[in-house]
Amino acid sequence: MPTGGLTTLEISNQLLCLFSADVTPDGDRYVIEVPKREIETGSVDPEGTYRVALIEAETPDSEPDETEETPPGEPQPPVEAGEIRYVEIEDIGKQGDGIARVERGYVIIVPDAEIGERVKVEVTEVKSNFAVGEILDEDV
Repeated sequence: MPTGGLTTLEISNQLLCLFSADVTPDGDRYVIEVPKREIETGSVDPEGTYRVALIEAETPDSEPDETEETPPGEPQPPVEAGEIRYVEIEDIGKQGDGIARVERGYVIIVPDAEIGERVKVEVTEVKSNFAVGEILDEDV
């Protein structure tokens, strides 16, 4: 994967959750721990079998930003500010903005978008229950 600069990754609509985790040795195997919140929110069934994809962290030595943490017990937003996403506009909000839904029904508000458009957006603002995205390319 290229380093330095923006990398775009197409994510399947089947994605149930996305989190960062370390790979740790455990005898003759390696373990990736699933955060408790993913079980508690129903994204993952602890008895289920899943396909796992590993994506190299862009800055493995960086510490998470504690200033914008979601309150304990609530699921983390599935997007981050600055992230690029391809989304389909499913609805129009009360103020006329496009509404797209991603993992776990999380809402991305996209101004100047119309129902049915598939757009490339940059996430500009992230809140615990919604995000705002700016259109980069239309009809992708």
